[in-house]
Amino acid sequence: MATKKVTVTIPEDLLEEVRAEAAEQGLSAYIAEALRLRRDRDRLRELVDWLEEEYGPVTEDELAAAGAEMDEFHAEHERRRRAREAHAGEAA
Repeated sequence: MATKKVTVTIPEDLLEEVRAEAAEQGLSAYIAEALRLRRDRDRLRELVDWLEEEYGPVTEDELAAAGAEMDEFHAEHERRRRAREAHAGEAA
């Protein structure tokens, strides 16, 4: 896959956190993945907007169910992040 080098400005505190998180895969790969996720989220938002135009707004029950799924996803992400940190600490 072709790549291109670019310059971006990132707040220092965020950069420090991201570098720590990205250690294994590298900063460029981490940021590329973050951009893909953002792009996908934006596309999903466009789809939701279209669906709401076609079928009406999302109900409170549907929002609650989606929120519960997101909470579960974030909890699993946090467990994996902590496991990576623990593994990195053991390897050091």
